[in-house]
Amino acid sequence: ESRAAAEDAAEQISVDLEPLDVLVDPREARSGRIRLHDNVPDNTLIRYAHQSGDVATAFARATTVIQRTIRLPRVAITPMEPRGAVASYDVGTDMLTIWCSAQDPHRHRMHLSRTLQRPEDRIHVIVPDVGGGFGQKSYPQSEVTIAAFAAMALRRPVRWTEDRRENFLAAHHGRGLEADAELALDAHGKFLAVRANLIADCGAYLYSSSPNNGLTAGSLLTGVYDIGAAEINVCAVATNKVPTSPYRGAGRPEAALIIETLVDLAARKLAIDPFELRRRNLIRRFPYQTASGAWFDSGNYDGLLDRLSEQVDLRKARETQALARLEGRLYGIGIGMYVERSGGGWERAAASLEPGGRVVARIGSTPHGQGHETTFAQVIADVLGAPLASIVVRWGDSSEVPRGMGTFASRSMTMGGNALRVAGERLREKMALLASHLIHAPISDLVFADGEIFDERNPAHRISFADLVSASYDPTKLPPGADMGLEATGHFASDYGHSAGAHLALVEIDRGTGATRIHALYAVDDAGTIVNPLLAEGQVLGGSAQGIGEALFEEATHDEYGQPRGVSFLEHPLVTAAEMPVVYASFQETPSPLNPLGIKGVGEGGACGAPCAVANAVADALAPLGAPALDLPLTPEKVWRAIRATGSHR
Repeated sequence: ESRAAAEDAAEQISVDLEPLDVLVDPREARSGRIRLHDNVPDNTLIRYAHQSGDVATAFARATTVIQRTIRLPRVAITPMEPRGAVASYDVGTDMLTIWCSAQDPHRHRMHLSRTLQRPEDRIHVIVPDVGGGFGQKSYPQSEVTIAAFAAMALRRPVRWTEDRRENFLAAHHGRGLEADAELALDAHGKFLAVRANLIADCGAYLYSSSPNNGLTAGSLLTGVYDIGAAEINVCAVATNKVPTSPYRGAGRPEAALIIETLVDLAARKLAIDPFELRRRNLIRRFPYQTASGAWFDSGNYDGLLDRLSEQVDLRKARETQALARLEGRLYGIGIGMYVERSGGGWERAAASLEPGGRVVARIGSTPHGQGHETTFAQVIADVLGAPLASIVVRWGDSSEVPRGMGTFASRSMTMGGNALRVAGERLREKMALLASHLIHAPISDLVFADGEIFDERNPAHRISFADLVSASYDPTKLPPGADMGLEATGHFASDYGHSAGAHLALVEIDRGTGATRIHALYAVDDAGTIVNPLLAEGQVLGGSAQGIGEALFEEATHDEYGQPRGVSFLEHPLVTAAEMPVVYASFQETPSPLNPLGIKGVGEGGACGAPCAVANAVADALAPLGAPALDLPLTPEKVWRAIRATGSHR
């Protein structure tokens, strides 16, 4: 009857456990000494290999080869609102209704249908306002299925809500990747080839979305650079941990950190300015197929560096750094560039003109904090010439909104926005046909503005949206062959588009404590056409906060017995306002040719660019000391130990 009663009951349950050998190291997992699944002798759940170009020859003729093992730790995803669900079963109608904290209703309904062996039309999924998702809520949780099963078995509503500790313990993690990577360069600093072996820690079981992290990282490993050859192997293994699955970026931040770390190491070894070395190797022709297997639709990577240089005043930053070093201060400048794969697949939407003149947009995408209600309303308002105040956006209810793939991979505006545009254009055609009939004006002369339609040649001939929709239900006012009502559906399908960005961090390290202070973070992102600059900037700020947290603090660790160490914000701290710098965000617009609106994704740019910019800035600050290479997170203790190892703390 209550959570307290359930916790008391749980204490009465005794479970006999037989301890088995534990695997927490993904490299050890590959040896097969301990087998977690009987039918997987080497614990390898995913294998992928890709080669393009003559990699062996490129490395053989290289004058410089940069080698580095780079580790990205697991992190807890920690959405603002942990997961939860309420399930209710109506025996009379045989209808199972589920309210859940999720990123879309339709994929959850589909998976619940398969798991519970119920027809989809007997399952009603409602996703209300949700406090964040970041990938953790992109697929049905096992607890949701159990709540649904219990509701049907007990014939009464069942609620499941996890607390923060349970979220740390049971919800899936993000990241968890190791890379043995090499970059080959010629005498002029030209990138010849990249070679990498990626080991992904998938945890105990393989979720349907688990392959995305390692495979996406592999496909984007060459970054924004024109590299002629690549050899990439991805191996994802099982360990005694909760599974990993997509977390904001899902492979994009991993790829960016790997290649950008190698590029900075090369610049330092060759004594070439990091900006200059990047410029020498940027992709400049589009569309472009990378050696790592991705297909880039459009971009202007030189423009990103140009705008970043102007925004940060790089010359002044270098002068500040030189003065700081004369004073014995550890001041670093770091740049990180990235490519973000976004969109892909399909999406559906619907639009209707309702009595009173309201426009109702129904979308398969589901917002959970991004402000989609505003941007989707802007799209339909632009198509129909309707006031924003007259537009209602509905989402999240499987019985009301069109079936869609959902919100993930920075696809909401790229796919959902274009699907809604198609629906809006079809609705506009129906409205124009009826208006032309009613006000006796050619369709070509009609103007849609401020909730009215009028004849451009004779503006006195006009009709309001409210009167138009009323007429659409009067058979005597319809043109021949027209249907009653004004509504339309639309769908849009596309391949992946590719956003890009360049971020720069200015940091200073306290010699005595190893604490890193970020003075400022500059971000230039190219997400194609920007629908709402304020909301786009919010996405960059939010992603940057998560990226900075990963760079400096976050790590989901386990002891030798596989027990999680970080089960609260004390052991797994997030970045706070105290550590968050001012983020100067700006946008470059290079429209994508893959969709009519020219949109690319913007949701994951900050999470991709900020970690490598901060990591490279810390490495730059420590470079004069000859400090060893460090893996994320760059905690004060880790940096402090690195400084002491050089003997320069005295």
